Amino acid sequence: MPETVISLKNVNIYQGESLILQDVNFTVERGEFVYLVGKTGTGKSSLLKTLYGELPLREGEGSVVGFNLHDITWKNVPFLRRNLGVVFQDFQLLTDRNVQDNLKFVLKATGWKDERLMEEKIHDVLEKVGLKSKGFKMPFEMSGGEQQRVDIARALLNSPKLLLADEPTGNLDPETSDEIMQLLVQIAKDYGTAIIMATHDFIVINRYPSRMLKTERGKVVDSTWVPNPQQ
Repeated sequence: MPETVISLKNVNIYQGESLILQDVNFTVERGEFVYLVGKTGTGKSSLLKTLYGELPLREGEGSVVGFNLHDITWKNVPFLRRNLGVVFQDFQLLTDRNVQDNLKFVLKATGWKDERLMEEKIHDVLEKVGLKSKGFKMPFEMSGGEQQRVDIARALLNSPKLLLADEPTGNLDPETSDEIMQLLVQIAKDYGTAIIMATHDFIVINRYPSRMLKTERGKVVDSTWVPNPQQ
């Protein structure tokens, strides 16, 4: 039986007093890869922020990786975030330390204490993203694609059931974007990690067709993207 990682029912999403998305209903299962598309200002970021607990859920029912979004308190938001990973467009790596220490910083911040276990985990995630020999490098010594792989490795540190990727190919050239997409698709397949990827990149969507959630006119429309052979 499939494991539901996200479930939203009759959800209304607000930014302050403004209703951004109305009557949102969808589920995402373990290992599923889902695109989140929509024009700027149509609510993509608000939806992602609701999923990782930055925006409180006021109306409707929502659960993410077993946490009830309606009842979650600020005290419990860090526990929610330990069970999901977030990948950013601009990497957000700490520039004053190498890759290894970037990853160790996150582990310590999420409660890890055993040095040996931390070393093993860092080696494991760097191997998953194809950077096992790059732990000593500083972020400025790495290409954009390598930095994005470090960002993905960081998101995988706590073996999350869900990865939220916000425009992960937005700052990358087409060849590097392709490598990052292959990596994300492989992670969903090999580790059963559900992935929601916000993107404007329809070249990527054409190459890796999958289910698509689209924000438009205050709604979230659920559909499957079928590539156009003419494109």
